[in-house]
Amino acid sequence: MSNKRLIHGFHALNARLWQNPKSLVEIYLSGGRQDARAREVLDKAEQEEVKVHLVDKARLDSLTGNARHQGVAAWIDASRNFVALDDVLESLKEPPLLLILDGVTDPHNLGACLRVADAMGAHAVLAPKDRSAGINATVSKVACGAAEAVPYITVTNLARTLRDLKDAGVWIAGTTMEADTDLFHFDQSGALAWVMGAEGEGMRRLTREHCDVLVSIPMFGSVESLNVSVSSGIVLAESRRQRLLKAGA
Repeated sequence: MSNKRLIHGFHALNARLWQNPKSLVEIYLSGGRQDARAREVLDKAEQEEVKVHLVDKARLDSLTGNARHQGVAAWIDASRNFVALDDVLESLKEPPLLLILDGVTDPHNLGACLRVADAMGAHAVLAPKDRSAGINATVSKVACGAAEAVPYITVTNLARTLRDLKDAGVWIAGTTMEADTDLFHFDQSGALAWVMGAEGEGMRRLTREHCDVLVSIPMFGSVESLNVSVSSGIVLAESRRQRLLKAGA
């Protein structure tokens, strides 16, 4: 299977088991685990007709490259991950809230971005195919299940995708220190896509030119910059806060 990929850890596995069980090929579970977590996996896997192999720690260490697997790993059919952006937009019952990562190539950063996107209710994370880390076991582990919960959509041409989003009524906001306005004075209650640049480099020029507005994150301490996942969490949290205020929640 050309799209076969390994995941490990209970967060990543449980997200698959409960949200996309058809994508699971087979599960490897430590035979020494008799706790509630392991029993829950066995019961759900049996219900979904997913094959489970009870193996020893050495086999799991070998499978995962000695990663912190928590006694569980699984092969998945990654081709079942594909979600088209149009499908996401058409399924929403509220204005879209999207996170676009322009050149985030570090898997730890991608995993952390997916995690905060899930926590703040972003509807999808988008990235260009040729300038992104891609989903792998490290990303899934760092994301703690969010890699299986949040649609992660890679696009061939990011500039064209930004134009398509504009045509669909989505406002494109980029983050930069040299900005038109700051995060707390920018209306984020409507359809919105946040664009976050690569580690150290920021957004590419073409991506920047497609933004409707450039926004800075106010900094009150001594540091001059933030990690991309931290910045993503801050802007998405402010977007959610403004939506809740508008809804009177």
